Amino acid sequence: MELIFFSSAFCEPCVQTRAILTEVERLVPAATVRELDVARDNAEAEAAGIRNTPTIVVRNAAGDEVFRASGVPTLAQVLVATAKAL
Repeated sequence: MELIFFSSAFCEPCVQTRAILTEVERLVPAATVRELDVARDNAEAEAAGIRNTPTIVVRNAAGDEVFRASGVPTLAQVLVATAKAL
């Protein structure tokens, strides 16, 4: 399962989201977080339809999107999303 975290350099909510995703990685060993900066990774952000940062996309092992959230998610929201992806 992969959590794709779309961020931007001067995004304060991205700092909060990064902390939540660090905790998710600690709690869910199967979770892999990949952070993409929307300015540096523009093509991938556009292909994913990213309009805001932070945005998290959770994909299951088959690569299917099972959850998407813009803004700072709660730890509980991300844990539920990871459970859906397992």
